[in-house]
Amino acid sequence: MVGPPPLHGLKVLEFAGLAPGPFAGLLLADAGANVLRVDRHTAGHQAPTPDMLTRHKSSIAVDLKSPNGVSLIKELVKTADVIIDPFRPGVLEKLGLGPEILCAINPRLIYGRIAGFRRDGKYALMAGHDINYLAVSGVLSLLGRSGEKPHPPINILADFAGGGAILFQGILLAVISREKTGKGQVVEANMVDGANYLATFPRQNLKTSIGNYPRGENVLDGGCPYYDTYETKDGKYMAVGALEPQFYTALVKGLGLGDRSFVKQRNERKSWPEMKRQFETTFKSKTRAEWEKIFDGTDACCTPILEYSELEARAGREGDQRPAVTLRETPCLAVDENSTDPRVHGKGSGVSGSGYVGRFLAPGQEGEEALSNWFGWTKGREFEVKDGGFVLKIMPKL
Repeated sequence: MVGPPPLHGLKVLEFAGLAPGPFAGLLLADAGANVLRVDRHTAGHQAPTPDMLTRHKSSIAVDLKSPNGVSLIKELVKTADVIIDPFRPGVLEKLGLGPEILCAINPRLIYGRIAGFRRDGKYALMAGHDINYLAVSGVLSLLGRSGEKPHPPINILADFAGGGAILFQGILLAVISREKTGKGQVVEANMVDGANYLATFPRQNLKTSIGNYPRGENVLDGGCPYYDTYETKDGKYMAVGALEPQFYTALVKGLGLGDRSFVKQRNERKSWPEMKRQFETTFKSKTRAEWEKIFDGTDACCTPILEYSELEARAGREGDQRPAVTLRETPCLAVDENSTDPRVHGKGSGVSGSGYVGRFLAPGQEGEEALSNWFGWTKGREFEVKDGGFVLKIMPKL
């Protein structure tokens, strides 16, 4: 038997946003927290927002510009554990929902805030996206091929790794601290510092022989032939990461190039261009499947580059989506619908789409049930729903 998820019972109010804020909420929800998204109420039909990071979440739609809407949030905060603020600095403060006010209402509240740029920096009040945060952090200058312009990865690095995941970490640290002090606190994350922290290793390598060449000419950024990707005969790709001598030897043997002098020339940069050309020609001589048969089970550090479409369709690959981390006694919630072992796949029956199909959440969806289950509230007693918007019920004075 396994126990409940690690964050079971933690109440989170996530103000609706996109990417980093919802991702932090998703990490909390997957770990068993009760996450209630606070959507902006608009009159009439409440269409789903573009946010698909909604697993295990519910929603209420609130007019935050109305006194009743603000009063509702303040009432919920009295028993909430965490707030996720995804807005630019000052937005919630202008609505009367800043940390000074909400943390005074509930001193145990953990007020999590995610910003793009530093709150005390040059760009604090400017709009931006993942690429901009990577740019001013210095990280983007490291990314790209030799002789080409810097090129960002899809918005994983700043929005999600350096943003949402870092905010999640900060919230967990505050939860641990609260166990000792009995008090919550403001947790401030920004994607510039988050991405920069993730880049600690490559940044420090700029002053070592591993990374002190121009972009794209170093061991780990595409300059090294035995740490790169190669096209196969069928237009697919293999990834090579044979950095250590014994792994490199296994790679060269698998490629059928063991009779060459490549093993001795492994660390000679002047031999790298010819070595890369030989690798490119050799990889194109066989299909990806043929190379898999050669390298599977070896220590050549040579693996297929799998696409999500095939991972989703084919059993036996690493495609079943699982919790990010395995807790053997108190596992997070399952993602895959075919989960069987809670200690490996997570607790519960998984979610529709098994992590490959997102779930849109309409403003107000499942909100009444959440208010009932989390706070013991009943529609008509503590709150009302007017034209799709949730408002605090005003009790008559006796």
